[in-house]
Amino acid sequence: MTDISISASFAAGLLSFFSPCVLPLIPAYITYITGTALEEELENKKFLALTRTLGFILGFTIIFMIMGVSASFVGRAFRVYNRQFSIISGILIIGLGLNMMGILKLNILSKGIKIKLPKISNWFSSVLVGMAFAAGWTPCVGAVLGTILLLAGNTGTVSSGFFLLLFYSLGLAIPFVLTALLISRFGRFLTKSEKVLPYITKIGGLIIVLLGILILFNKMYLLTNLLL
Repeated sequence: MTDISISASFAAGLLSFFSPCVLPLIPAYITYITGTALEEELENKKFLALTRTLGFILGFTIIFMIMGVSASFVGRAFRVYNRQFSIISGILIIGLGLNMMGILKLNILSKGIKIKLPKISNWFSSVLVGMAFAAGWTPCVGAVLGTILLLAGNTGTVSSGFFLLLFYSLGLAIPFVLTALLISRFGRFLTKSEKVLPYITKIGGLIIVLLGILILFNKMYLLTNLLL
């Protein structure tokens, strides 16, 4: 595992937050965890929003790290076929990136799985909601998350998968924390960001395609040499 992989995982987490199927749902999430959508009431519920958001983050981090460790186990099982595994991973990553750019249409990655969320009544229930979020929206952020899981599989070590998905979760977590701290201003931010979101998604997809090409042709060292 390299610093490049860790940086890519963190950036992927940030990109997932700004995906078209996550960011527009944040106002509903805020209403769900605080019980109100009124701006003047939200200002008085910052602490509640922050503590429950931290529980929510812990929930999805647990699920994503389990995925990372599982992907590493799979990669290690196919270690003897390391080159073949890299080729397959590269092709899949390119496909995920093309889907993110809108060039391919993989419908399974365009919507989440409907899961009935438990009612948030305390901190522990917010952890359960975070776990449900990770399970339900995995198809929606599948292009980005799938890329990181394939990277984890290519490392072939459990610790690498653990840390790659930890940094992915951290990248996804930071915008959620900022949202909780600036909860009454998020609506205005969302309105201003609507025009640039499609471009962020396409640029992110292009980066994923390039990463897939490097993995496919076993040229990841070029990226390391460029950035270090």
